[in-house]
Amino acid sequence: MGLRKDIWRVGISDAPLDAIIEEGGVNAETVTWLPELKSFQFMADPFGFWKDNRLYIFVETYDYRTRHGIIEVFVYDERFNLLGRRVALSEPWHLSYPYVFEADGEIWMLPEAYHSGKLTLYRAASFPDAWEPACVIDLGPDVAVDATPFFHDGLWWLFYTPASKPPKPVGELHLAFAEQLTGPWTRHPNNPVRFDSASTRPGGTPRVLNGRVMLPVQDCSWTYGGAIRPLWFEALTPDRVVTHASPKVRLPEQFAPYTEGMHTLSAAGSVTVFDVKRTELSAHGLSIELIRESKKFLQKKC
Repeated sequence: MGLRKDIWRVGISDAPLDAIIEEGGVNAETVTWLPELKSFQFMADPFGFWKDNRLYIFVETYDYRTRHGIIEVFVYDERFNLLGRRVALSEPWHLSYPYVFEADGEIWMLPEAYHSGKLTLYRAASFPDAWEPACVIDLGPDVAVDATPFFHDGLWWLFYTPASKPPKPVGELHLAFAEQLTGPWTRHPNNPVRFDSASTRPGGTPRVLNGRVMLPVQDCSWTYGGAIRPLWFEALTPDRVVTHASPKVRLPEQFAPYTEGMHTLSAAGSVTVFDVKRTELSAHGLSIELIRESKKFLQKKC
């Protein structure tokens, strides 16, 4: 519980991810914003997917009153006019980071759902709002957070941070690989392949840029989702991983008050979707937590 709450907002940049990484920042003049939500609610973790000249942006929507995230989809035309919004996926447990991608002639979603104790890969039964579980990705004792799949050099790779209670003081990046998307998956023998709270937790779409794999990662060294950094893989094989991180992606002053962090930067064809945050400091935020905890206590007594 606390007085300070992170409030996230999602934007569409009319620039490809490659250009944003090369330039080292987002240009405010290219951005269209998704609508803001009501007080103490937010949207975050956006991933975009083009289909039939429509841009589908999948996001986590979250309410501090329930502390339960679901996945919604916002539909835009080619000029970024909002055409509709609907629930894409809801489960009894919290969902976030809805990584949506195409492979093997199907559309897939791999959301973060560590409260369920497993990592479930979903297949689109009817895109964009009907999804069916396809398989559980078995990573042994690891429960993956923000798992990010990527096909490279004939293998599927999975970048993730393992959940731990209490949270580890220093961030860890783990990898797994497989010949098929549905597995079986093999955890990398050198896990964790990187220790660093400033450049380990996945935060967007991997790309191959200038012959190297680049993964957007979160800088959580001073606050959760403080920034996105490009993490470069000089070597990525089943027995060897070599990485280095670049400076933070810059946020323009015009984003104010949403200039206190970024934790997702993802490619959708020729555009990029991202989230940025502000923090809200008020007694109302603490009262929401107190009311929620009081209700939970009364339900247990009954």
